[in-house]
Amino acid sequence: MTLEHAQATLKKVFGYDRFRPLQPEIIQAVYNKRDTLVLMPTGGGKSICYQIPALTMEGTTVVVSPLIALMKDQVEGLRGNGAPAAFINSTLSAAETRSVEEDLLAGRIKLLYVSPEKLVSQGFQPLLKRLRISLFAVDEAHCISAWGHDFRPEYTQLKFLKAQFPGVPMLALTATADKLTRKDIVEQLNLRDPAIFIASFDRPNISLTVRRGQKRFEQITAFLKQHPGQSGIIYCLARRTCEDLSEKLNARGFNTAPYHANLPARERERVQDDFINDRVPIICATIAFGMGIDKSNVRFIIHYNLPRNLEGYYQEIGRAGRDGLPAEALLFFSYQDVMTYRQMFEEGEAVQDQKDLKIAKLNRMYQFAEAPVCRRKTVLHYFGEAYEQNCGNCDVCRNPPRQFDGTVAAQKALSALLRLEEKVGINMLVDVLRGSQRRDIFNLGYNQIKTYGAGKEYSFEEWQFLLSQMLHHGLIEIAYDDNNCLKVTDTGRAILFDNQQVRLALPPRPEEKAEARANAPKPPTQTQQLRNELFDRLVALRRKIGQQEGIPPYLVFSDATLEQMAQKRPITDADMLYISGVGERKLQKYGDAFIGAVRQFVREKIADGQTVPGSTYLLTWDMFKKGVEIREIARQREISPVTVISHLATMYERGELVDIDTWVSPEELDIIQGSLSLFEEPYQLKDIFEHFNKRFTYEAIRFSIADAKRKERF
Repeated sequence: MTLEHAQATLKKVFGYDRFRPLQPEIIQAVYNKRDTLVLMPTGGGKSICYQIPALTMEGTTVVVSPLIALMKDQVEGLRGNGAPAAFINSTLSAAETRSVEEDLLAGRIKLLYVSPEKLVSQGFQPLLKRLRISLFAVDEAHCISAWGHDFRPEYTQLKFLKAQFPGVPMLALTATADKLTRKDIVEQLNLRDPAIFIASFDRPNISLTVRRGQKRFEQITAFLKQHPGQSGIIYCLARRTCEDLSEKLNARGFNTAPYHANLPARERERVQDDFINDRVPIICATIAFGMGIDKSNVRFIIHYNLPRNLEGYYQEIGRAGRDGLPAEALLFFSYQDVMTYRQMFEEGEAVQDQKDLKIAKLNRMYQFAEAPVCRRKTVLHYFGEAYEQNCGNCDVCRNPPRQFDGTVAAQKALSALLRLEEKVGINMLVDVLRGSQRRDIFNLGYNQIKTYGAGKEYSFEEWQFLLSQMLHHGLIEIAYDDNNCLKVTDTGRAILFDNQQVRLALPPRPEEKAEARANAPKPPTQTQQLRNELFDRLVALRRKIGQQEGIPPYLVFSDATLEQMAQKRPITDADMLYISGVGERKLQKYGDAFIGAVRQFVREKIADGQTVPGSTYLLTWDMFKKGVEIREIARQREISPVTVISHLATMYERGELVDIDTWVSPEELDIIQGSLSLFEEPYQLKDIFEHFNKRFTYEAIRFSIADAKRKERF
């Protein structure tokens, strides 16, 4: 099997013209029967790495997937593309399971999705041994490692596969795994001399924004108003928060639903189904939501609380923008989130090493949130990927903080903290520095210390920003075992007593924020308005077809495919095949509906007197189909008859039915097409006309060329 076969299958089945980075190399490793470990971010194209080999190699590929919803989603998507796939899990009846098994044994299924529990069960082993297996693909492979962020004990039983099927290559795939986890995956699965591929973790289409947790609800409602009708997930730490936030947002006119483990199973299924099918665009959920969803048109992820680690954060935001279109990730954080997680970890049943690891990763997550440096640079460095430039698509890059000599500000805070005997938290320290009139400050006598009110030049939010950097620089620390009071470190004492300096950053000034608003995106042009309007119409058609077929709308076509349709406005089958994501099966199933919608849109705009680029062929074609003579079409459209013929030939070339015998006989067609190899493309009609000493008309030559190109395309 060669990469040429893989490339042809990619286009024919999935409608894509080219592979993403590393996909060809991974597929070649599988063809070479090498065990392989793939680390590729969510939305980076992991599935193609085993789906293409599965469809091009002899036998059946067994895909280990931890979630029933994900199996169903991927199998539906594959079937929609004409690929023979199935799953076996607890949702199938005995008769349905037998039917799948019969298809497997008959060689009619190329991809079989199973859960790890099903794969290792005694009842499944006899079937497994009777199959001709081409590949084992272990998805979410980080679940096998106790050092990973989502350890699942049942995954550790998968090590038997290499022992029982030593000649079958194994492909382990994960979106998030540090070096320790990657090493553990290789050992736990007994991978033999594996090829290891680590794709870039950069998802440049996702805009990263981090904000402090003040007035979260107001900030979220403002965000949602800027993204009307878009699909998104709001992750919350607590189940009660999911319900309360969803209820408050619905009261403001948004369409949301809560999702968490305490909901009845039937209610959870309904919420997930409504989200997948675009009936409910926004879900307020705990972190478990979305793990089994391949939904490509999620446009934003909001974290109401700080995630517990960078692996989880990056996996969760990776659920947005899987189609490659722009998406946004908005993260809120507070110190209370850190305290809550630490308590959860300390009270958990994990061994102390695991607890320490969780706390260390939590601290790293907090540092990411509060550090005033490029977000993308920080997270990519965490995953071991060099990224020296600033991304330009995060809040820090869009509004670079002002660097200044923060030594005096730090000394004020450190002095006040020592005078308060290191018995206060951040909020109390800020209030003392700002000279707050709070009653408890006076009751405790804090208003009597020398530095009371010494920091009035900074706002409450600015002091929090400065203190978070002091934490990041190691000037102060939080004593988690002493009521979360702040303590001055040795580094802080050097700043205070030894005149060492520290540079800090301040948030953007009000005038900088005003300048940012002034540089906001300009109103869309007429071309953009046309594209947006057509896109909305195609989305509505997609939703209707999805409802009729009982499948999620994004399995019909992705947002990226619809965006390209809205931009290029395909009006023929040939045009549609040039759209990324339109394979032969989907053209057959949905082509007429979407081409019809595009044509209707173009006709309406022309009737309203608007100019729609590329509509001239359609206008000529519509008149021709109504029986208008060539010369009359030319007269009414104020174009030459030759141009009319050219339009018709183009439509014929692109797949429309035209009786070309009117202009060229079968004999003439054979002679003219037989000579085309003598000329270079693009063909010049005059050269061919003179080659035959004016024996054939220009119309005959034009339709002969169109017929030749039509045969190449179809």
